[in-house]
Amino acid sequence: MFITFEGIDGSGKSTQALRLAEHLRSVGRDVVLTREPGGSPGAEEIRRLVLEGDPDRWSAETEILLFTAARRDHLERVIEPALAAGKIVISDRFADSTRMYQGLSRGDLRAVVDKLHALMIGREPDLTFVIDMDPDTGLARAKSRNGTEERFEDFGADLQHRMREGFLALATEFPGRCRVIDGNRPPDTVAADIAAVADKALA
Repeated sequence: MFITFEGIDGSGKSTQALRLAEHLRSVGRDVVLTREPGGSPGAEEIRRLVLEGDPDRWSAETEILLFTAARRDHLERVIEPALAAGKIVISDRFADSTRMYQGLSRGDLRAVVDKLHALMIGREPDLTFVIDMDPDTGLARAKSRNGTEERFEDFGADLQHRMREGFLALATEFPGRCRVIDGNRPPDTVAADIAAVADKALA
């Protein structure tokens, strides 16, 4: 099974992806935990290009190509081999993030994202957890990390509000695989809800 976590910056995706991986391993599942952009050596190099530096460093069109290149390498070298070996793959972000951040952020490029995805990736997750979080809270959390990968956070609160609306609309668009989880609660409560959904899906 291929499981992804999506949501705005600071919504707790990385924490919850790790918690789910730990839970599934504790019940005997073989799990690969990965992330996007990144997850493979080549994709991690592209990650540094797209997540660091000035917000205006790349156009949305260029970002779509960079993220798709990273995703293709990640798919070839990590995701597909692990799934073929019967493992569960959990990824912190996947194509839905490109549909939102590049498809909606600076123009209506969603159709371009979807065409390139169909051409070069051709796979959707089996199960997607959309962690829903108050955008202002999420942005404050993300900025408090004081890391170097803050290019998208530097676009400001307006982008985060639009991304939240976009992720919720995406969950409606793909109801078969998307589950919206309230991320405004304590992490243990969120993790328990996610584990219950995943256990049911894997049963």
